[in-house]
Amino acid sequence: MTSGMLIEAPELSSHSGVRHAFFTRVGGVSEGVYASLNGGLGSSDDPRHVIENRRRMAGQLGLPLAALVSVHQVHSPDAVVVEAPFPRDARPRVDGMVTRRPGLALAITTADCGPVLLADPGAGIAAACHAGWRGALSGILEETVEAMERLGADRKRVIAVLGPTIGRDAYEVGPEFVAQFQGQDDGSGRFFRPSPREGRSMFDLPAYIGARLTTCGIGEYADLSLCTYSDDERFFSYRRTTHRGEPDYGRLISAIALTP
Repeated sequence: MTSGMLIEAPELSSHSGVRHAFFTRVGGVSEGVYASLNGGLGSSDDPRHVIENRRRMAGQLGLPLAALVSVHQVHSPDAVVVEAPFPRDARPRVDGMVTRRPGLALAITTADCGPVLLADPGAGIAAACHAGWRGALSGILEETVEAMERLGADRKRVIAVLGPTIGRDAYEVGPEFVAQFQGQDDGSGRFFRPSPREGRSMFDLPAYIGARLTTCGIGEYADLSLCTYSDDERFFSYRRTTHRGEPDYGRLISAIALTP
């Protein structure tokens, strides 16, 4: 299902025990560069607007605001098991969350990085993962799947969906960026192609995320194929904001919850 406020993936929405949403920037109360559904607690937006936006998102999932759980994302390879909401000032510094508790919405914030929502509906386990290039390269995707397994999931049953992410035609990088991948991942060369600008490359982050998830043996993977940079009306983008010289940017929320 697609509405102004959110996008759903049929791979997940076909399972009655799972609710999820890749929220757009539409349908909130924020203004200016944050217009309008900014979910970023770390932005410089009016905190009252952010809280109201997050309340609306939780409501779309049939949950109260307090059930929308987020962490302090740091581009790490670390995931945490969620048993209850975290106090805002005590959020763990990780980039993956896993739960088997119904009624908790695991919420990832992004503005170009890859939001990945995962579930093993049969085992009643859900997960959310923030996969920027650093996290993807260092193993956050695999660690999130392994954390699901430690709770009782079977990776062969795991469904993973990649939401709005910066696309390959918008992600230009320098040689030092390419060198980091070549130094840590021998097969990464196929995710780069020459840029029109001399000495630079275009990086396909969505394809890289998909390859890492597929290689680790999950049962089903889907990419919504939505580029944050090129769709100003629906998505926030850190890189687009930087190119425009804007002072700040909003954050998108992608969330998944188990239903009772």
